[in-house]
Amino acid sequence: MILIFLSIHLNNILVSGLSLSEQVHQTPADMFKQPGEEAKFNCFHTISNYDKILWYKQTNEQLQFLGYMNINNGYPENGAGVKIEGGAEKDQNCTLTIERLKLSSSAVYFCAARLHNREAYFGGGTKLTVLGKDDKITPPTVKVLEPSEKECRNKVEKEKRKKTLLCVISRFYPDHVNVTWKINNEEMSKGVATDNMPAQPNDGEFYKITSRLKVDANKWFDPENEFKCIASFFNGTGTTYHENGTRGIEAPKTGQNITTEAYLKRSQTAKLSYGVLIIKGCVYGAFVMFLVWKLPGSSGKRNN
Repeated sequence: MILIFLSIHLNNILVSGLSLSEQVHQTPADMFKQPGEEAKFNCFHTISNYDKILWYKQTNEQLQFLGYMNINNGYPENGAGVKIEGGAEKDQNCTLTIERLKLSSSAVYFCAARLHNREAYFGGGTKLTVLGKDDKITPPTVKVLEPSEKECRNKVEKEKRKKTLLCVISRFYPDHVNVTWKINNEEMSKGVATDNMPAQPNDGEFYKITSRLKVDANKWFDPENEFKCIASFFNGTGTTYHENGTRGIEAPKTGQNITTEAYLKRSQTAKLSYGVLIIKGCVYGAFVMFLVWKLPGSSGKRNN
């Protein structure tokens, strides 16, 4: 059995083929199965002269080569447990079939179109989860946390700094979730940072993922603006959407009551200044007493 493992990030493979990769189409995007069942993935491309379709299984950061279709002939890797059928030329459909699924079959499967030794252009991938008998499909809970009060505390900082909203998507299973942000129903891409993949916290039963949206402070300090985090979740039959959001606030006004933290900070500064003044007063008093004590003694010496 020969298995080819490519220790390379998929993003690095795609760099040279961003435009033509849009002409490689793969379905479905998500799939749930039970152990012992079979899974089928479809792939076709619209790139002239390309006549090969390659198939890969991605787990974590590794790609396992499963085999390829050359024109109308399929060549699965020995021991991969797959069938490759169909055609690999333009507009032809190529099918990868995995028989007798196991829990370890859970992964993301990719097809790629290729011509001889030229670049391979990848499809969008299919995320497959093989569910255990006790696994329960659970949609996510979404919560948006407002920016910290420490950001943009005064006007100068407000003009230079930004506000960060945090979205926590938690308690979902399995991990078929995508996250998007909207401001006033307009989808945002700039300023969005989402975890690379969902994680399983301590209990290991559900998944959790976080996403951050960084915006200019003047957007946050506007009650007319609505910030919304949306989690799209595949439940086995379709995609459901779960969201949570918040609105901007009024900008802090000059002369408004200071926060507790600022009050404590000012109080500590005042106490320090008061302590320094007391020490200076003590030193000055000691110096005056020394002069008062010294002068009469000096006068007596001169009279003698």
